[in-house]
Amino acid sequence: MTPAEIALLARQALEEEVLLTPKPGLVDRRNTGAHTDMDADTFLRSAAALEPFFERLAQAGAETAFLAADGILPLLRPVGLAGEEAMYRATGGINTHKGALFSMGLLCAAAGRLSASDRVVVPDALCKTAAELASGVSAELSGSGTHGLDACRRYGGRGVRGEAEDGFPSVLELALPAYRTARKTRSHEEAALCALLALTAQVDDTTVLHRAGREGLCWLQEQAKSLLPVPEKEALEALDDRCIARNISPGGCADLLAVMLFLLHFSR
Repeated sequence: MTPAEIALLARQALEEEVLLTPKPGLVDRRNTGAHTDMDADTFLRSAAALEPFFERLAQAGAETAFLAADGILPLLRPVGLAGEEAMYRATGGINTHKGALFSMGLLCAAAGRLSASDRVVVPDALCKTAAELASGVSAELSGSGTHGLDACRRYGGRGVRGEAEDGFPSVLELALPAYRTARKTRSHEEAALCALLALTAQVDDTTVLHRAGREGLCWLQEQAKSLLPVPEKEALEALDDRCIARNISPGGCADLLAVMLFLLHFSR
C-alpha cells in the first residue's frame, strides 16, 4: 500500500467519524453537539488539510522501516506539528483534530513501515507497530498546553499518549469487538455507533474530564452503559440532548472511533 493510499484512508476515517449520526455530545449531521465554535464542515475542512501530512507520515514510516522503531518519533514530530498548523489554518484556529492527528499519524507511519518491509498490515500489527513508534511518549505528560494534558495531571491517567503507547487497547478490546458483534445484525453505521458507546462506557475521556470532571465522566459512562449493547436512534438522540445541556463532549472517544474506522480497512 502506498503512502497516498494510506493517507486517503486516514482522511476518510476522520470524515466518516464526524458524519456518523447521532453521536451524544459530538459534532455530527444532527447538530454541533456540546460545541459552539465548530460544525461538520469545520471537521471536513480539517480532514482534507491533514491528508497531505498523513501521506508524509506514511512515507516517513516507509523510509525508516529498517531503523529501530524507538528512534523514529523525533523524525515524525515535525511533520505532525506542520499538520497541526495546517489544521488551524483550515479551521480558523479551531482545534478539531489535534488528538486524532497524533493517533492517526502514528498509525499512518506504522502502515508505511509495515508495507515497506513487506509485513502483513492488519489491525493488531498496526497497533503494535504504532506502540513501538510511540515508546516513551507518556513522559511528555509533565508538559502543559492542552486540555487533555491538564486533565491527565489533575485526574490521573495517560490519555491519548497512553492509548498509543499501549497499542490502542481500547480500540482493539472494546470498539472492534462491539462493532463486529453489532455488525452481524445491524448496518455499518449502527455498528459504529455501538462501538462509540462501548468506548464511551469505559474510557476515561480527558475531554469529558476537562469539561465536567470525574462526576460528569461517571455520569456519561453510566448513561452509555444503559444503552448497550445496541442503542436505538431515539435513545442516542435523547442522550445527545442531555450531553449538550451538561456541556459534555467525549472527543477522546470520537478520536478512538476514527482509529477503529481506519483499522477496519485493514481487517481480513
